Amino acid sequence: MAETLSIETTTHGRVLVVRSPDGPSAGWLVAFHGYGQGADDALADVVRIPGTDAWNVASVQALHRFYTRNDEKIVASWMTRQDREHAIADNLAYVDRVVQEVMGDPPGRIVFAGFSQGVAMAYRAAVIGRHAAEGVIALGGDLPPELTAATPARRWPRVLIGAGDADTWYTEAKVRADAAALAAMHVTCEVVRYHGGHEWTNEFRAAAGAWLRQFLA
Repeated sequence: MAETLSIETTTHGRVLVVRSPDGPSAGWLVAFHGYGQGADDALADVVRIPGTDAWNVASVQALHRFYTRNDEKIVASWMTRQDREHAIADNLAYVDRVVQEVMGDPPGRIVFAGFSQGVAMAYRAAVIGRHAAEGVIALGGDLPPELTAATPARRWPRVLIGAGDADTWYTEAKVRADAAALAAMHVTCEVVRYHGGHEWTNEFRAAAGAWLRQFLA
């Protein structure tokens, strides 16, 4: 029988940054893309949220890159089931490093925004990462189970959940389960259901823009 070893190494990640053109920013909006996407995709989706000119935006690309089938595009994945605990630790260390190097220490106000597979990353970064967040935007992805099983070291931030009425992956049952789990932990959570599937839509962007305005008061 083969012996399985886990060897720690270093690698480099890719982060795209757009700074607020309006002078001092409201803070940092940090985006995590879905499976088979890249930092470019997440950035393109997030900067179309109304009001993001008031924010600095950082789009973080997952460490595990691969080509699409036709080799025309480089995309990435946050993790698989294999060596899950090590992947979570690696990803958290990576995001902690991004925040420290790109945003400074202390980094100021942070809102993490995730789509699909990137939602779990946004939740983890906000709750068990090194830098506290004031908000999480979770579009089309569910709550990592380990975050409901342990008491976090700090309070949860506010959460905005987005769910399309035609989304066959992030179903209504999953939405209800996540909302109930967050309510049980006394997390301030808002759920926005929009017309569409597993995707960013302008309807949800409008809701996210209105939700972000609460941090400007």
